[in-house]
Amino acid sequence: MGDMSERSGVPGQGLVKGLAVTLKTMTRRSTTQQYPDVAPELPPRSRGVIALLAENCTVCMLCARECPDWCIYIDSHKEEVAVPGAARPRQRNVLDRFDIDFSLCMYCGICVEVCPFDALYWSPEFEYAEYDIKDLLHDKDHLGEWMATVPPPPAHDPHGDPSKEETTAARKAAAPAARPAPSRVRPEQGGGAAS
Repeated sequence: MGDMSERSGVPGQGLVKGLAVTLKTMTRRSTTQQYPDVAPELPPRSRGVIALLAENCTVCMLCARECPDWCIYIDSHKEEVAVPGAARPRQRNVLDRFDIDFSLCMYCGICVEVCPFDALYWSPEFEYAEYDIKDLLHDKDHLGEWMATVPPPPAHDPHGDPSKEETTAARKAAAPAARPAPSRVRPEQGGGAAS
């Protein structure tokens, strides 16, 4: 019994601490956000709905393969593109269908992270509840409408390392200035072999 009182301290100490927290909470003024009338202030990186920039999608299927819920459905067809100067036309995938079933989605963000072409973005928009669960299947047009609500990316840290894109652009801009332009020698008129 002596060992137990040494470990726990004063008997009833936990009860007193709990009542102190309750008393402190009771004396504070409660603040209720009037949600439908007043929009909540969301954290900057909150996850609402996934938006699609269809022009960037190359139908690589990474998002659909990595989705743990299998809630992304993609269909495409191949199209031939004539490239000037090429021996034969090239093929490219054209996106026909890109649907996300938000009744299955668990908002893990894996699809947004694995997309190598920046076709998927997080939008903070969260008010897209439906009366019928079938209406939570958003097609590519509906996902494209959410792009208007995607916030711009955060500013680069001025004390951090510059991004690869900035470094490459600065190197390309400095390269022509460092190299002198080749001087063109004009052939003398009248000199040379007569035709």
